Amino acid sequence: MFNLDPRLQQDTFVLGDFPLCRLLLMNDANYPWFILVPRREAVSELFQLDVADQQQLWLETTQLAEVLKDAFIADKMNVATLGNVVSQLHMHVVVRRREDPAWPAPVWGKHPARPYAGDEITALRDRLRRVVSDDFSFIEG
Repeated sequence: MFNLDPRLQQDTFVLGDFPLCRLLLMNDANYPWFILVPRREAVSELFQLDVADQQQLWLETTQLAEVLKDAFIADKMNVATLGNVVSQLHMHVVVRRREDPAWPAPVWGKHPARPYAGDEITALRDRLRRVVSDDFSFIEG
């Protein structure tokens, strides 16, 4: 059974599901920062996914990055799996702009997180509704 790592639960908002991954929003309004988590049990590394799931993860990652780049007018998209703090396999997809607080450095630990206000999350969900594919289902919460 799939369970989200407690650290991810603590630091993010659940937005919804693609066929393989749960989509999360990092609670840091400094950057449009999304996280894809394959809904598979006990997976910490990409190579632990079977080939079909590896391909699906990459498909969901690239499709998400493409729509986010356009929707948020990104100068650069940062895509990474690290897992040094949270071992559960997850893919960061971060919209970067030259004027963001950490540019051009990585977003991790550069500035304190600025939590989202409720209306900001609503606006972000509305923006995503206009651009995500039909195979995505929102989880309201």
